[in-house]
Amino acid sequence: MAEKVLVAYGSKYGATAELAGRIAQALEQAGLVVALKPAGQAGRAADYDAVVLGSAVYMGQWQKEAAAWLEANRADLAGRPTWLFSSGPTGPGDPEVLLEDWRLPEKLKPAVEQIQPRGVAVFGGKMDPAKLNFFEKLVLKMIKAPVGDFRDWARIEAWAAGIAGELRG
Repeated sequence: MAEKVLVAYGSKYGATAELAGRIAQALEQAGLVVALKPAGQAGRAADYDAVVLGSAVYMGQWQKEAAAWLEANRADLAGRPTWLFSSGPTGPGDPEVLLEDWRLPEKLKPAVEQIQPRGVAVFGGKMDPAKLNFFEKLVLKMIKAPVGDFRDWARIEAWAAGIAGELRG
């Protein structure tokens, strides 16, 4: 059984931080010891028995601190149970269908292939125009992206429960 699990995230406006927090909460409720940290403050993967790492996705890319942490820790992640998630698509429906089966940024694929994560998930995101800067609002208007909260909490919690089951098993 994993003794200490890191849930690390890259979040621009807080929605992915909330999502990571819900994952951490589900793992804690399953009896695991969890550290919830922004990727830029997560330290070394070697300090944990298992890792869940995720990031908000903007224009097909992870947040810089999450991508950098993944790259910097890829050798250590390859030797421990690891799960990855992306959050960001807005609109009703399955996020993976909305993204045409996109799961992770192309530039992270070599690291992901080395790590061999036990699971990779894509979750719906949250779009709050009040938090966006002028340029982001302009892009939002141009691409006619749906506005609202599209995070499926039941799906997120079920995914976390699956991780807990594997780690406790």
